[in-house]
Amino acid sequence: MTKDVVALTRTMPDPLSVLAGLLAGGPDMLAGVEGDGAVVQLCDERGRPLVSVEAPLLVRVRGEAARLLGATEPEVPYWWTEARAITGVKEAEELAGTFAARVATLVGGTAWPPQAARSLAVVDTDGVRAVPAPAAAQPAVDVLTDKVAVVIQDRPVVAMTAWLSDAFRAVANAGLGLQIVTPAGTRLSPAVRGSLPGWPSRWVVQDKKDGYYDGLSGAVLRWDNGLFVTAGSTDATPEDPRTPVAESFASETADDGERQLAVSFRAVHPADDRLVLGGALEAVWRELTGEPPAGWGTEEPANLPWSLRQLTDLAYERTPEPTWLVVVGTPERPGLATVRISRTEAGVEEDVTLAFGYGPGETVPTDADVTRAAEVLATRHDLQSMLVQVRRARRDLSVPPRFEGPGVPYAFVLGAEEVRELPGDRARRTPLPRPPRELGPKRRPALYYPFPGDPSDLAGWADFERLMRHLKGA
Repeated sequence: MTKDVVALTRTMPDPLSVLAGLLAGGPDMLAGVEGDGAVVQLCDERGRPLVSVEAPLLVRVRGEAARLLGATEPEVPYWWTEARAITGVKEAEELAGTFAARVATLVGGTAWPPQAARSLAVVDTDGVRAVPAPAAAQPAVDVLTDKVAVVIQDRPVVAMTAWLSDAFRAVANAGLGLQIVTPAGTRLSPAVRGSLPGWPSRWVVQDKKDGYYDGLSGAVLRWDNGLFVTAGSTDATPEDPRTPVAESFASETADDGERQLAVSFRAVHPADDRLVLGGALEAVWRELTGEPPAGWGTEEPANLPWSLRQLTDLAYERTPEPTWLVVVGTPERPGLATVRISRTEAGVEEDVTLAFGYGPGETVPTDADVTRAAEVLATRHDLQSMLVQVRRARRDLSVPPRFEGPGVPYAFVLGAEEVRELPGDRARRTPLPRPPRELGPKRRPALYYPFPGDPSDLAGWADFERLMRHLKGA
């Protein structure tokens, strides 16, 4: 059984009551767990954590259970209650499954994975105690060395859950790497892919033939001296380009017609108490899909309906610390963005990475659509720069452990202030075959640089690099 289990219920469960029912000693064993911590751990007689249970999360965004678990979800709103069992301990996995099944049975709902719903057998809980998780505890970490924290995930999509988000912060504060180990069939959420730092952090995929490989580069890996390193490496150094690549990663797949349109942009706003954040992202979303985002949150699943006011309030509450958010679309038009809001000397910056997915027969936005979205950003939302790419990749936006190929430039946009700061006509007179188009007022325009945008032709990157060198005066 997988060690992660989730109960999806229409009614808010009371995890402590369920835990009390599981423990032989009853509610007395739960004394002291009603503290500020959102996680309760079931521990054995030696104090070893067996199962960690998180506080229920109210999800009001349609499609998140299907996107992240492949599960059929109740109508929104519903409650998402997650438990995680310690790796390799059968009793812990049985206890987590029984907990989720009983939650679903008592308040009405379903348990994921499906086999957890059949875990209603009596579990021996002699010696098990429920205690608050200590402040330094990291339920997501399975192995901790002096170099990395290792997280083992056996679920369809590794998402930026509250547990995993905590693990990212903890390893960053400790100066460690984070290595996520998954079976071959698991994929990453773009939110996790975009947050995974550089070496020694990596996504480690189990493979029957090659043992382990890096899910993003394909490099064959081995465990050595407290972390996964590339096969053939004698010590922990960045990958040698001659490192063997796993066959499972490099095997070619037929073009099934699925595409992604990727948009990354930065907007820099003057610091103002009346500033409303998130408007730039909403504007792009509306121009490219005809509707606003469906929901947002500080973790996955994204649980809050889209709201500029609530998003802005959260960012102001966290100032001067930066705010990281995930934003999602509807199942009918898959879209996912990560947003980082930070206060800098230049003002308030919004860094956005956004992607939309399209299946066979669905039309990717045209050049006119992208131009219109860019003009709205440039004229109304303090755009600094914007890069649009198109690529052959999954419609559901998840990242598989195989080679998908890079995106190719579709368009680049330089904000009006950046155009003004460049000397002379440098921004307008470029080495590209097509001149840029002006966006916005003629006295202070932004510039739109189009590229062919053919996902089968990587030559567009050479043109993009020429443009960047030109704009930098190199």
